[in-house]
Amino acid sequence: MTKLYLDIDGVQLTAKHTRPAPDVAAFVAFVTQHFDCYWLTTHCKGDRATALRYLAAYLPPSSLAQLEAVQPTNWDALKTEAIDLSSDFYWLEDRPFQAELARLEAAGVSDRLVLVNLDMPEALRQIQDTLRQHLLNQLPA
Repeated sequence: MTKLYLDIDGVQLTAKHTRPAPDVAAFVAFVTQHFDCYWLTTHCKGDRATALRYLAAYLPPSSLAQLEAVQPTNWDALKTEAIDLSSDFYWLEDRPFQAELARLEAAGVSDRLVLVNLDMPEALRQIQDTLRQHLLNQLPA
């Protein structure tokens, strides 16, 4: 199953005037059903409970229940430290560091970074469509 690394701020919650991103409930339902999900956020460094506590103020209980399946990661300076670069993965991030971009490029997997721009109202719906296409491409011919 494809791994999906999830940020919170700027991906599931707006970065400014924090609130749920448009279509976040449908997005959460889709990704937790179809991907092996991992937290890749400052709100989770080895303990998924901290991410869930943070999101509890913004997301409905049904979304929180689905997000309980998301596995924790641990990293020090760069989020790319937590990504299994040899696996089939996508990383959803709004503001990657230049060093993280360079690491992805060096590993030949820069196409697996999906930049999220919540200033676009349809952002999560478009990302969901992109991920759905990936799943369709994985089906046997």
